[in-house]
Amino acid sequence: MRELVRGAWCVTAMLTFAAPLAAQDEQIGIARGATPAAVTIEDLDGKPVDLSLHVGKKPVLIEFWATWCPLCEALFPRIEAAARKYGDKIDVVVIAVAVNESKRSIARHLERQPMPWATVYWDTDGRATRAFQAPSTSYVVGLDATGRVVYTGLGDRQDIEAAIKATVMGGNGR
Repeated sequence: MRELVRGAWCVTAMLTFAAPLAAQDEQIGIARGATPAAVTIEDLDGKPVDLSLHVGKKPVLIEFWATWCPLCEALFPRIEAAARKYGDKIDVVVIAVAVNESKRSIARHLERQPMPWATVYWDTDGRATRAFQAPSTSYVVGLDATGRVVYTGLGDRQDIEAAIKATVMGGNGR
């Protein structure tokens, strides 16, 4: 069953990227201008965390991510570089989807490839995935300082620097 679910996520991602890059200009997931519902997920120790701790305080860049996602892996260097460049101006939150993953597998991955520039959470039962209407992994959402969605994107070709600039400036990101 786990392989079937993982396969469904991979097929969704592959179908998404079969389309030309114009798909980045289309609405993906939660609507721009929307304010996502407050959700409680978990940290990697299993403690409940309300995402509102990040939302509405300062700009936030959120990536829906998995250790097995090749698009997430390809996007990683750009998110890391932008997070380091804009670190004091933005929170970067990585939400690990609970598809063919465990908190333990994520912790092991983070030992090999740390993300000290991001806060990593576990979306145990898909609450954040549903609230942000995440269609797949490698889905990125930018929220401005008021908690309003200003950017959504999917895939490894996203311009993360532009996404963060839109998020920090409260612009009309993709």
